[in-house]
Amino acid sequence: MKAREEYALILDYLPYGYPMEKKRLPIAQAIGVNSFVLLEVVPRKGVTLEPRERVYIGPEKRDKIYFIAGRLKREKLTETAKLVLQEFISNAVSEREKEFVEFFNRASAINTRLHQLELLPGFGKKNFRDVLQAREEKPFESFDDIKQRVKGIPDPRKAVERRIYEELTERQRFNLFVR
Repeated sequence: MKAREEYALILDYLPYGYPMEKKRLPIAQAIGVNSFVLLEVVPRKGVTLEPRERVYIGPEKRDKIYFIAGRLKREKLTETAKLVLQEFISNAVSEREKEFVEFFNRASAINTRLHQLELLPGFGKKNFRDVLQAREEKPFESFDDIKQRVKGIPDPRKAVERRIYEELTERQRFNLFVR
């Protein structure tokens, strides 16, 4: 059983709902803090939410969120939500660096022609081979370690951040970080 999300970060708050929809109920666009799942949440009556605010969405009594309306379609993301999303991803990748560095240590082939590392923005065949060669000698310990040991590759932290953003905002054939 997969773990349920306990907290979400508010990306944007629409006090009158979406402009082109008939229902004029307040709604917030949010992202699950652990699993990077985009959500639409409905605040409790009289509650105003702020972008970047962390709210409890777990199974116990919620103080600010009335209910989770469902997953947020990427096409509905507002411009404010996209800006806050980039900020959130950057912070999350920094806070969970070990987890993402471990991706570089464990990444494997998807099929006979494509490797997971090649899906990172800016990484091609040569880059992924250089990473594989360096990790055979010794596992990577940090993003800086990757940059120092594998010359000529794009910034691994930025590549991971861009890939997560792309997985959340554009349709992808393969997802590396977003369920």
